[in-house]
Amino acid sequence: MCAKILEINLFGSCFVRSAEPGAFEITGKKHRAIFALLATAPHGCRSRTFLQETLWGVACYDTGRQSLRRALSDIKAAMGPYYGQLITTNNSEVTLDLGKVAFAGRPGQGTFLEGLDVQSPDFIDWCNGIRASPDQIYSLFRPSSSSSLSRPPVPTVTVLPLLSIENNPELTVLGDWFAEEICRSLSRTNLLSVISHLSSRAFAGRRIDIEVIRDKLGVDYCVSGNIHKLDDQVITDVDFLDASSGRILWTRRFSGKFRDFISDAGQGLTNIVQAVGSAIASDTLNYVRGRPITEISDHRLLMAGVSLMHRTTLRDFAQSRELLDEAVKRSPRSAEVLAWRGKWHILSVVNGWSSDPAQDTKSAVGSTAKALDIDPENAFCLTIDGFAHNNLLRRLDVASERYGMALTENPNEALSWLLRGALFAFQDAGQQAVHAAEKARQLSPIDPFKYFFDSLCSTAYLSAGDYTQALKFADMSLERNQRHLSTLRAKITALHFLDRTEEARDVGEELRRRQPGFSVEAYMRAHPAADYHLGQNVARALSAVGF
Repeated sequence: MCAKILEINLFGSCFVRSAEPGAFEITGKKHRAIFALLATAPHGCRSRTFLQETLWGVACYDTGRQSLRRALSDIKAAMGPYYGQLITTNNSEVTLDLGKVAFAGRPGQGTFLEGLDVQSPDFIDWCNGIRASPDQIYSLFRPSSSSSLSRPPVPTVTVLPLLSIENNPELTVLGDWFAEEICRSLSRTNLLSVISHLSSRAFAGRRIDIEVIRDKLGVDYCVSGNIHKLDDQVITDVDFLDASSGRILWTRRFSGKFRDFISDAGQGLTNIVQAVGSAIASDTLNYVRGRPITEISDHRLLMAGVSLMHRTTLRDFAQSRELLDEAVKRSPRSAEVLAWRGKWHILSVVNGWSSDPAQDTKSAVGSTAKALDIDPENAFCLTIDGFAHNNLLRRLDVASERYGMALTENPNEALSWLLRGALFAFQDAGQQAVHAAEKARQLSPIDPFKYFFDSLCSTAYLSAGDYTQALKFADMSLERNQRHLSTLRAKITALHFLDRTEEARDVGEELRRRQPGFSVEAYMRAHPAADYHLGQNVARALSAVGF
């Protein structure tokens, strides 16, 4: 664990001083404001442009640049040799090593940055945004946010309030609500970093300048658009932009009657959120294709690895391992990156692609254990550890405990609900399985592995004895990934119990081509549901088609 060098108090009277009593203290208002801005930034990093404009305004770029340079020089003089241990700078960014920062006090002990009277409109807006919703930085004060923890480098997205073309106050409110709902849905995945709605709201009512958005918020992608009225219809036009180039990746339109707009907007919101996830995954894969791994930027590395992990070819799956290994190398203290690598090893066994299942099982459990050593309260890491215990070790008791802990930490963790549903299915708790699996699908509209959600929904419905629904979800899953072995087994089972014998045999032939050495005996030895009614039904269906 890294030694703490700096102590910062953000709630109540703001102080910035050495963790070692008496070594140094930062007293200037804007000097302390710089530390507050860095301490609350993703990975402790802000662009120079953001710092300049937030603290000195946009009127004169050169003056702001000189003022920031002078402020950093003052800080360096005050801190002496500690400066180089805490702060790194280059031509475009300033970074504070959060691993060496201790946050004093706790949320609720006074107002955020109380008494830090910096008379800059942008800084005041930023402060007010956090004061209105201080929970957005509460994670800084959790024990798991200590020194050596790091967040996985993932793409960052902002969703701007939709601009009312007619400057209509009612439409402005609807445009703000629409953006907030998109933001809330996107925030449910750990593959994206989403700028808080309050921070994005600072740009409400303006025509966007993508360079300003990129520099102010440090984002890779931006959702923006407008809202207007035509007769009794409200029409939204939404654009999704690459913030680095300003290129529009897609445009979507949603319309609805004014009086019913909020109640009718659900499908439109879902379509937009799904399109964001698909576009980022596609853009990332296009970026990494043919590019040496050393030239792939950090924020694209994990997204590319995860996306390839859930594609249909062995070549893509193998490349995903290379990308995930590189992501671990670059972020060795990121618990979630380790958990994703653990999931790769799980899928290699579950999908029948492992050349050494025993070693992959050991590697999967080792990766998730290390992830939980780093961040024992991380809902995603708890979930993947449960997945490993359930599907590889047949420790359903441990898996149940992990999923419960994960949902206590984050009730909106979609994968926890999904895998808990699978566990219920394996234990013949069919209705509970369906409830959990359907909740998972509602919570996770953007994941690049929707086939996996649909596949386990099929398993849940098998457990509940609803073979028509089980077949529907199996078909939906196979449309996206025709190689997923457990989905083929689920489809065979559904068809068998629907008395569609010939179709079941056809799918059996497909499974035989995909997994030549598969047998019912091997399934019953390895599968966690083997001792339950569900597993026995699957075995009966497989035997009926010649396995």
